[in-house]
Amino acid sequence: MASAMDEADYTAANELLGGAAPQEILRWAVRRFHPDLLMATAFGAEGCCLIHMLAEIEPATKVLNLDTGYQFPETLEVRERIFAKYGIAVEMVQPKLGVTEYEAVHGGPVYAFQPDKCCHDRKVIPLNEAMARHRPRAWISAIRKDQTAQRGVANIVMPDAKFGVVKINPLLNWTKKDVWAFIVKNGVPYNELHDRGYPSIGCWPCTRAILPGEDERSGRWSGQAKKECGLHLPQHEGGSGI
Repeated sequence: MASAMDEADYTAANELLGGAAPQEILRWAVRRFHPDLLMATAFGAEGCCLIHMLAEIEPATKVLNLDTGYQFPETLEVRERIFAKYGIAVEMVQPKLGVTEYEAVHGGPVYAFQPDKCCHDRKVIPLNEAMARHRPRAWISAIRKDQTAQRGVANIVMPDAKFGVVKINPLLNWTKKDVWAFIVKNGVPYNELHDRGYPSIGCWPCTRAILPGEDERSGRWSGQAKKECGLHLPQHEGGSGI
């Protein structure tokens, strides 16, 4: 899965796209990498915006969801509404072991005592396997710079050593306000849990609604230092969100 980009290419791409709209970034990605391009989504508000854009720019782009077995029913329902509106069938990528078997092997719910391992086993490994199967040269994520410290130092186009491909972040410079303005203007399907106090949605055991005054990712792994599932951390860092 060679990225076909060197350091000079990354510098040039980020100079070109630094102030670009997400649609322009996606058009660049499609021109450069399609059909060897895929997107991973957790059906968050940001990901749904990107799917809407891809439906207009290149609806044949492969879109994946990492179906851990612990997703909210409301999250899974978004997939059906996306298909109904855009005709895009998001591929559900699942771990080799179902939840019951996985918990039996490890003596209980791993998320309760080794959350990093649970994320790694049920998100990072399945995405790695999907990358090996699809062999993309680049993947699209929906992270925003203002979400976490790790995401704050990301670039729009960057090497992803973990998966051996180029990573493209079209919404990196957007804010939460930008996301919701786009959803309202374009009638983008979104997870109804957002209307119930869940601005950031992961697996149900590790996600709660936030309280007034809390930042939007306070409901993820609440009470822990953990802020990422591992998909968006550099290869050398510990831990293991879209």
